[in-house]
Amino acid sequence: MNEIGTSVREREIYKVTLVGSLVNILLVVCKFAAGFGGKSAAMIADAVHSLSDLITDLIVIVFVRISSKPEDKGHDYGHGKYETQATFLIGAALLAVGVGICWSGIESIISFAKGEALQSPGWIALAAAIVSVVSKEILFHYTRLVGKRCNSPAVIANAWHHRSDAFSSIGTAVGIGGAILLGESWRVLDPLAAVIVSFFIVQVAVKQLKACIDELLERSLPDDIEQEITQTVLSLDGVSQPHHLRTRRIGSHYAIDICTCGWTEVSRYMRHMKRLLPLSRSCGILLERIPTSVSM
Repeated sequence: MNEIGTSVREREIYKVTLVGSLVNILLVVCKFAAGFGGKSAAMIADAVHSLSDLITDLIVIVFVRISSKPEDKGHDYGHGKYETQATFLIGAALLAVGVGICWSGIESIISFAKGEALQSPGWIALAAAIVSVVSKEILFHYTRLVGKRCNSPAVIANAWHHRSDAFSSIGTAVGIGGAILLGESWRVLDPLAAVIVSFFIVQVAVKQLKACIDELLERSLPDDIEQEITQTVLSLDGVSQPHHLRTRRIGSHYAIDICTCGWTEVSRYMRHMKRLLPLSRSCGILLERIPTSVSM
Protein backbone atom coordinates (compact mmCIF):
# COMPACT_ATOMS: atom_id res chain seq x y z
CA MET A 1 0.00 0.00 0.00
CA ASN A 2 1.32 3.42 -0.89
CA GLU A 3 2.26 5.65 2.00
CA ILE A 4 0.39 8.95 2.14
CA GLY A 5 1.00 11.96 4.34
CA THR A 6 -0.91 12.40 7.60
CA SER A 7 -2.55 15.65 6.45
CA VAL A 8 -3.60 14.13 3.12
CA ARG A 9 -4.93 11.05 4.90
CA GLU A 10 -6.94 13.18 7.29
CA ARG A 11 -8.43 15.26 4.46
CA GLU A 12 -9.39 12.14 2.50
CA ILE A 13 -11.09 10.61 5.55
CA TYR A 14 -12.99 13.79 6.31
CA LYS A 15 -14.10 14.13 2.71
CA VAL A 16 -15.48 10.59 2.39
CA THR A 17 -17.11 10.84 5.81
CA LEU A 18 -18.82 14.13 4.98
CA VAL A 19 -20.08 12.73 1.67
CA GLY A 20 -21.44 9.72 3.55
CA SER A 21 -23.07 11.99 6.12
CA LEU A 22 -24.82 14.03 3.43
CA VAL A 23 -26.15 10.90 1.72
CA ASN A 24 -27.28 9.49 5.06
CA ILE A 25 -29.12 12.68 5.99
CA LEU A 26 -31.07 12.57 2.73
CA LEU A 27 -31.81 8.86 3.12
CA VAL A 28 -32.93 9.18 6.74
CA VAL A 29 -35.42 11.90 5.84
CA CYS A 30 -36.71 10.00 2.80
CA LYS A 31 -36.94 6.65 4.60
CA PHE A 32 -38.79 7.95 7.63
CA ALA A 33 -41.21 9.84 5.37
CA ALA A 34 -41.71 6.77 3.17
CA GLY A 35 -41.94 4.43 6.16
CA PHE A 36 -44.64 6.36 7.96
CA GLY A 37 -46.35 7.51 4.78
CA GLY A 38 -46.24 4.00 3.28
CA LYS A 39 -47.07 2.29 6.60
CA SER A 40 -44.08 -0.04 6.35
CA ALA A 41 -42.46 -1.38 9.53
CA ALA A 42 -39.49 -2.66 7.50
CA MET A 43 -38.86 0.78 5.99
CA ILE A 44 -39.02 2.46 9.41
CA ALA A 45 -36.49 -0.07 10.72
CA ASP A 46 -34.33 0.65 7.66
CA ALA A 47 -34.55 4.36 8.44
CA VAL A 48 -33.29 3.70 11.96
CA HIS A 49 -30.40 1.77 10.43
CA SER A 50 -29.50 4.76 8.26
CA LEU A 51 -29.74 7.01 11.31
CA SER A 52 -27.11 4.85 12.98
CA ASP A 53 -24.86 5.52 9.99
CA LEU A 54 -25.09 9.24 10.71
CA ILE A 55 -24.00 8.67 14.28
CA THR A 56 -21.02 6.55 13.24
CA ASP A 57 -19.96 9.19 10.70
CA LEU A 58 -19.69 11.66 13.56
CA ILE A 59 -17.63 9.16 15.54
CA VAL A 60 -15.19 8.77 12.65
CA ILE A 61 -14.79 12.55 12.24
CA VAL A 62 -13.98 13.04 15.93
CA PHE A 63 -11.72 10.03 16.50
CA VAL A 64 -9.67 10.21 13.29
CA ARG A 65 -8.53 13.73 14.21
CA ILE A 66 -7.40 12.46 17.60
CA SER A 67 -5.68 9.36 16.18
CA SER A 68 -3.69 11.50 13.70
CA LYS A 69 -1.79 13.21 16.52
CA PRO A 70 1.93 12.28 16.67
CA GLU A 71 3.65 10.54 19.57
CA ASP A 72 4.01 12.57 22.74
CA LYS A 73 5.34 12.11 26.27
CA GLY A 74 2.25 10.29 27.44
CA HIS A 75 1.70 8.25 24.25
CA ASP A 76 4.97 6.68 23.11
CA TYR A 77 3.22 4.72 20.34
CA GLY A 78 0.97 7.54 19.17
CA HIS A 79 -2.81 7.82 19.38
CA GLY A 80 -3.80 5.16 16.84
CA LYS A 81 -5.99 3.21 19.24
CA TYR A 82 -8.44 6.06 19.40
CA GLU A 83 -9.32 5.05 15.85
CA THR A 84 -9.71 1.47 17.07
CA GLN A 85 -12.09 2.71 19.73
CA ALA A 86 -14.10 4.46 17.00
CA THR A 87 -14.25 1.23 15.01
CA PHE A 88 -15.41 -0.62 18.12
CA LEU A 89 -18.20 1.90 18.72
CA ILE A 90 -19.30 1.55 15.09
CA GLY A 91 -19.44 -2.23 15.45
CA ALA A 92 -21.33 -1.99 18.74
CA ALA A 93 -23.86 0.42 17.23
CA LEU A 94 -24.29 -1.88 14.24
CA LEU A 95 -24.84 -4.88 16.51
CA ALA A 96 -27.45 -2.99 18.54
CA VAL A 97 -29.30 -1.92 15.38
CA GLY A 98 -29.28 -5.49 14.02
CA VAL A 99 -30.69 -6.91 17.25
CA GLY A 100 -33.32 -4.16 17.41
CA ILE A 101 -34.52 -4.78 13.85
CA CYS A 102 -34.70 -8.52 14.53
CA TRP A 103 -36.69 -8.05 17.73
CA SER A 104 -39.18 -5.69 16.08
CA GLY A 105 -39.69 -8.03 13.13
CA ILE A 106 -40.24 -11.08 15.36
CA GLU A 107 -42.89 -9.19 17.34
CA SER A 108 -44.77 -8.40 14.12
CA ILE A 109 -44.51 -12.01 12.91
CA ILE A 110 -45.90 -13.28 16.23
CA SER A 111 -48.77 -10.82 15.99
CA PHE A 112 -49.54 -12.03 12.45
CA ALA A 113 -49.46 -15.67 13.63
CA LYS A 114 -52.02 -14.81 16.31
CA GLY A 115 -54.39 -13.59 13.63
CA GLU A 116 -53.74 -9.87 13.80
CA ALA A 117 -53.90 -8.08 10.46
CA LEU A 118 -50.78 -6.29 9.29
CA GLN A 119 -50.91 -3.03 7.39
CA SER A 120 -50.10 -3.16 3.70
CA PRO A 121 -47.04 -1.07 2.82
CA GLY A 122 -47.34 1.58 0.12
CA TRP A 123 -45.50 1.97 -3.16
CA ILE A 124 -43.59 4.96 -1.81
CA ALA A 125 -41.86 2.63 0.67
CA LEU A 126 -40.79 0.31 -2.14
CA ALA A 127 -39.41 3.23 -4.17
CA ALA A 128 -37.43 4.48 -1.16
CA ALA A 129 -35.94 1.01 -0.63
CA ILE A 130 -34.74 0.81 -4.24
CA VAL A 131 -33.18 4.28 -4.08
CA SER A 132 -31.45 3.30 -0.84
CA VAL A 133 -29.96 0.12 -2.33
CA VAL A 134 -28.41 1.98 -5.27
CA SER A 135 -27.07 4.95 -3.31
CA LYS A 136 -25.65 2.92 -0.42
CA GLU A 137 -23.92 0.41 -2.71
CA ILE A 138 -22.20 3.27 -4.55
CA LEU A 139 -21.26 4.82 -1.22
CA PHE A 140 -19.87 1.48 0.03
CA HIS A 141 -17.43 1.11 -2.89
CA TYR A 142 -16.31 4.74 -2.65
CA THR A 143 -15.79 4.61 1.14
CA ARG A 144 -13.97 1.26 1.08
CA LEU A 145 -11.62 2.54 -1.66
CA VAL A 146 -10.67 5.55 0.46
CA GLY A 147 -10.37 3.42 3.59
CA LYS A 148 -7.92 1.04 1.92
CA ARG A 149 -5.91 3.88 0.39
CA CYS A 150 -5.66 5.61 3.78
CA ASN A 151 -5.29 2.32 5.68
CA SER A 152 -8.05 3.39 8.06
CA PRO A 153 -9.92 0.55 9.84
CA ALA A 154 -12.55 3.05 11.01
CA VAL A 155 -13.34 4.16 7.46
CA ILE A 156 -13.38 0.57 6.20
CA ALA A 157 -15.73 -0.33 9.04
CA ASN A 158 -17.93 2.57 8.02
CA ALA A 159 -17.91 1.30 4.43
CA TRP A 160 -19.22 -2.06 5.59
CA HIS A 161 -21.84 -0.21 7.57
CA HIS A 162 -22.97 1.30 4.25
CA ARG A 163 -22.99 -2.17 2.68
CA SER A 164 -25.10 -3.54 5.54
CA ASP A 165 -27.55 -0.70 4.94
CA ALA A 166 -27.72 -1.71 1.28
CA PHE A 167 -28.41 -5.33 2.33
CA SER A 168 -31.08 -4.10 4.69
CA SER A 169 -32.73 -2.13 1.90
CA ILE A 170 -32.62 -5.15 -0.45
CA GLY A 171 -34.47 -7.23 2.09
CA THR A 172 -36.84 -4.38 2.74
CA ALA A 173 -37.57 -3.98 -0.97
CA VAL A 174 -38.28 -7.70 -1.37
CA GLY A 175 -40.53 -7.76 1.69
CA ILE A 176 -42.43 -4.63 0.74
CA GLY A 177 -42.79 -5.71 -2.88
CA GLY A 178 -44.09 -9.14 -1.86
CA ALA A 179 -46.51 -7.68 0.65
CA ILE A 180 -47.90 -5.28 -1.97
CA LEU A 181 -48.10 -7.64 -4.94
CA LEU A 182 -49.13 -10.91 -3.25
CA GLY A 183 -51.97 -9.61 -1.11
CA GLU A 184 -53.04 -9.58 2.53
CA SER A 185 -51.94 -13.13 3.30
CA TRP A 186 -48.35 -12.21 2.42
CA ARG A 187 -48.04 -8.98 4.36
CA VAL A 188 -45.91 -10.86 6.86
CA LEU A 189 -43.12 -10.66 4.28
CA ASP A 190 -42.50 -7.08 5.38
CA PRO A 191 -41.38 -7.91 8.95
CA LEU A 192 -39.94 -11.26 7.83
CA ALA A 193 -37.58 -9.46 5.45
CA ALA A 194 -36.47 -7.20 8.28
CA VAL A 195 -35.61 -10.21 10.46
CA ILE A 196 -33.60 -11.94 7.71
CA VAL A 197 -31.61 -8.80 6.95
CA SER A 198 -30.91 -8.26 10.64
CA PHE A 199 -28.80 -11.46 10.65
CA PHE A 200 -26.56 -9.99 7.92
CA ILE A 201 -26.20 -6.82 9.96
CA VAL A 202 -25.24 -8.73 13.11
CA GLN A 203 -22.70 -10.80 11.15
CA VAL A 204 -20.92 -7.69 9.89
CA ALA A 205 -20.96 -6.17 13.39
CA VAL A 206 -19.42 -9.26 14.99
CA LYS A 207 -16.66 -9.31 12.37
CA GLN A 208 -15.77 -5.66 13.08
CA LEU A 209 -15.89 -6.15 16.85
CA LYS A 210 -13.62 -9.20 16.71
CA ALA A 211 -10.91 -7.26 14.86
CA CYS A 212 -11.11 -4.44 17.40
CA ILE A 213 -10.96 -6.79 20.38
CA ASP A 214 -7.90 -8.53 18.88
CA GLU A 215 -6.12 -5.19 18.60
CA LEU A 216 -7.12 -3.96 22.04
CA LEU A 217 -5.85 -7.24 23.52
CA GLU A 218 -2.50 -6.75 21.74
CA ARG A 219 -2.88 -9.70 19.38
CA SER A 220 0.18 -10.26 17.16
CA LEU A 221 0.08 -9.43 13.46
CA PRO A 222 -0.73 -12.28 11.03
CA ASP A 223 2.09 -14.71 10.21
CA ASP A 224 2.50 -13.47 6.63
CA ILE A 225 3.10 -9.90 7.81
CA GLU A 226 5.59 -11.02 10.45
CA GLN A 227 7.43 -13.01 7.78
CA GLU A 228 7.57 -9.88 5.62
CA ILE A 229 9.04 -7.94 8.55
CA THR A 230 11.69 -10.60 9.09
CA GLN A 231 12.63 -10.61 5.39
CA THR A 232 12.85 -6.81 5.44
CA VAL A 233 15.26 -6.93 8.36
CA LEU A 234 17.40 -9.59 6.67
CA SER A 235 17.63 -7.40 3.56
CA LEU A 236 19.60 -4.74 5.47
CA ASP A 237 23.40 -4.80 5.35
CA GLY A 238 25.19 -5.71 8.56
CA VAL A 239 22.11 -7.20 10.23
CA SER A 240 21.49 -10.90 10.82
CA GLN A 241 19.65 -13.41 12.98
CA PRO A 242 16.48 -11.45 13.72
CA HIS A 243 14.63 -12.96 16.69
CA HIS A 244 12.24 -12.18 19.53
CA LEU A 245 9.92 -10.46 17.08
CA ARG A 246 6.92 -8.91 18.79
CA THR A 247 4.26 -7.09 16.82
CA ARG A 248 0.87 -5.49 17.26
CA ARG A 249 -1.40 -3.13 15.40
CA ILE A 250 -2.10 0.39 16.65
CA GLY A 251 -4.88 1.93 14.59
CA SER A 252 -3.58 2.27 11.04
CA HIS A 253 0.06 1.48 11.95
CA TYR A 254 2.17 -1.42 13.17
CA ALA A 255 4.33 -1.46 16.29
CA ILE A 256 7.37 -3.72 15.93
CA ASP A 257 9.92 -4.86 18.51
CA ILE A 258 12.76 -7.08 17.29
CA CYS A 259 16.25 -8.17 18.31
CA THR A 260 19.05 -8.63 15.75
CA CYS A 261 22.76 -9.41 15.66
CA GLY A 262 25.35 -7.31 13.87
CA TRP A 263 27.07 -3.98 13.66
CA THR A 264 25.15 -1.22 11.93
CA GLU A 265 24.27 2.43 12.22
CA VAL A 266 21.07 2.53 14.25
CA SER A 267 19.66 5.68 12.63
CA ARG A 268 20.18 4.20 9.14
CA TYR A 269 18.56 0.96 10.29
CA MET A 270 15.45 2.79 11.43
CA ARG A 271 15.24 4.86 8.23
CA HIS A 272 15.32 1.66 6.19
CA MET A 273 12.64 0.08 8.33
CA LYS A 274 10.32 3.03 7.83
CA ARG A 275 11.00 3.11 4.10
CA LEU A 276 10.48 -0.63 3.58
CA LEU A 277 7.61 -0.96 6.06
CA PRO A 278 5.63 2.28 5.71
CA LEU A 279 2.97 1.09 8.17
CA SER A 280 5.53 0.70 10.97
CA ARG A 281 5.13 3.98 12.83
CA SER A 282 6.94 2.51 15.86
CA CYS A 283 9.90 0.12 15.90
CA GLY A 284 11.88 -1.00 18.90
CA ILE A 285 15.27 -2.35 17.82
CA LEU A 286 17.89 -4.09 19.94
CA LEU A 287 21.23 -4.87 18.28
CA GLU A 288 22.67 -7.55 20.50
CA ARG A 289 26.34 -6.69 19.80
CA ILE A 290 25.52 -3.07 20.52
CA PRO A 291 24.05 -2.85 24.01
CA THR A 292 21.65 -0.07 23.13
CA SER A 293 17.85 -0.08 23.12
CA VAL A 294 16.33 2.14 20.46
CA SER A 295 12.75 3.34 19.98
CA MET A 296 11.38 4.86 16.80
